[in-house]
Amino acid sequence: MSKKIAAAVGGALLFSSALALAHGNHTHGTPLTDVEQQASEGIFDDNNVQDRALSDWDGVWESLYPHLLAGDLDPVLAQKAKKGDKTLEAYRAYYQKGYATDIEMIGIENNVIEFHRGEQIDACEYRYSGYKILHYASGKKGVRYLFECRDTNSKAPRFVQFSDHIITARQSQHFHIFMGNDSQEALLKEMDNWPTYYPYTLSKAQIIDEMLHH
Repeated sequence: MSKKIAAAVGGALLFSSALALAHGNHTHGTPLTDVEQQASEGIFDDNNVQDRALSDWDGVWESLYPHLLAGDLDPVLAQKAKKGDKTLEAYRAYYQKGYATDIEMIGIENNVIEFHRGEQIDACEYRYSGYKILHYASGKKGVRYLFECRDTNSKAPRFVQFSDHIITARQSQHFHIFMGNDSQEALLKEMDNWPTYYPYTLSKAQIIDEMLHH
């Protein structure tokens, strides 16, 4: 564990068992069913979408944004450029906007989410507010799982939405998160900025492997 991570975790309220969870987060566990595999590609029947508990995202997570800025994800961008319709630099610009965030780490346990910005940690207990199915211009679909902080004294985002290409109750392997203080409805309109997090225990090489092959 790096000194930076150790300091952040040492100052946290809930990381004791979340750390153990994070060490297992990169294992894929039960293979995806055919329905789940199709859902991960944005194709699913609405009737197959299930409610999920916040515990599906338990663990300690790190932002991909610093890795993108450092050039660590260039192999992933190169693969996308080879297969897609944009240049490597165009993909870099796209993900710089998508991944942009000042929240370096997120810890989740016992329905509490902690947001780490440098030495600052904001936390709140979140309640489930259901899910919303979104229809994209591409013809694909996605699901966002909605949670709300009811503590008016907390500086953590009041509204949080998770999207991880999963529509059933299972442990997340990575996620995109949407955060705001206005309303869930306003947040559902956000399509350009989706900070993305992977288990902090993964090395740079493991993150690249996950992004290239899973």
